[in-house]
Amino acid sequence: MAAPLVIFGVGLLVLLAVSALFAAAETAMTRASRGRMHQLEREGDPAAKRVNKLLDDQEMMIGAVLLGYNLINILASALTTEFISKSIPGVWGIAVATGVMTVLVLVFAEVLPKTIAISRADDVARSLSAPLTVIVRLLGPVVFTIQWLVRQMLRPFGIDLSMEADVLAAHEEIRGAVEYHHSEGLVESRDRRMLGGVLDLADMDVSQVMVHRKNISMLDADLTPRELVRQALDAPHTRLPLYREEQENIIGMLHAKDLLRALAAADGDIEALDIAAITREAWFIPETTNLKEQLNAFLKARTHFALVVDEYGALQGLVTLEDILEEIVGDIEDEYDSALQGIRRQPDGSVNVDGSVTLRDLNRAMDWDLPDEDAVTVAGLVIHEAQTIPDPGQTFIFHHHRFQILRRQRNQITALRVSEPLKEAEESEG
Repeated sequence: MAAPLVIFGVGLLVLLAVSALFAAAETAMTRASRGRMHQLEREGDPAAKRVNKLLDDQEMMIGAVLLGYNLINILASALTTEFISKSIPGVWGIAVATGVMTVLVLVFAEVLPKTIAISRADDVARSLSAPLTVIVRLLGPVVFTIQWLVRQMLRPFGIDLSMEADVLAAHEEIRGAVEYHHSEGLVESRDRRMLGGVLDLADMDVSQVMVHRKNISMLDADLTPRELVRQALDAPHTRLPLYREEQENIIGMLHAKDLLRALAAADGDIEALDIAAITREAWFIPETTNLKEQLNAFLKARTHFALVVDEYGALQGLVTLEDILEEIVGDIEDEYDSALQGIRRQPDGSVNVDGSVTLRDLNRAMDWDLPDEDAVTVAGLVIHEAQTIPDPGQTFIFHHHRFQILRRQRNQITALRVSEPLKEAEESEG
């Protein structure tokens, strides 16, 4: 009796060990960091290369692991039932065998290996990549047949199991990872906003970050050279649009460096300046251009300034490379910039805001989450939600904030008071 018991015990331990390796491989492969694996592969790590190859056909890999795992566990259960039934015949033998295998499989082939795999997913995946590659090759034809049968069975129900399309887009996966690590305290709020800003570039148009035409500093090309130089020096920017007769008629762009070079060439004689000779051609772009495309266009054209027009060719504003970069890193201020204007904090936690302040600037300043999909400015958000141009004194509650209209000039909201995020009780009272 001792010899069969030893043989059975050794065989069961071997089967449980193999089952544990299958369980660890499944967990490690699904939790391994694709980014780290790709980086290690670029550095010449052969194990990481095998992991990436397995993950390229994740359905086949998971199928092979599950097939092997179930084969081993079923075999172990059958052998245990057969062995115990010889000593305890009948239903009680089957019950004892079921109880023993449930405990052994749960502890040693499920919880223990998967716990280790979760805590060291990358290392376990790399360690098991070689034997798993062999198993996938051996069981591949069987797994492929099973997958084909499953698809045929589900086809009448209109269920498509194609693995060509990822369940989550890459950007959303990155965004989710950033949000998760931020909630865990591992990513700072500033870094979270910067990473989110990079991901948002492709979803934002230049119209959302441009300087509106009402706020553009322009120069009248018909002014005398002396007056043009004076206004150019007074302006806070180095690139200034030139117009003739009316501001919609942009004829070019004047760069302060070109102006200084021309002054030096004329030995300081302002009246001898030929403004037309140093005027650069203006770059016009449609307002529907997204920020990612425009950033690439700026880098390719080696220029930092473009005028934004609508579908009818009417001037809407201007956008610069700095405007796009500020969507990633926040406000960039130099010695000629003034601090962000239009946001004044109040003792009760609310803020008085100029209507022209953009929602993204307000969100950055206050760490809020006001939506900016349907409006660019705070005033635009209130008008969009209220579906009217409200009068001074009116109060609205939108998106968990209370908006009070302070001033209105003709059809433009010029000042508002925005409360801190309200609690549910305060919203219901409002």
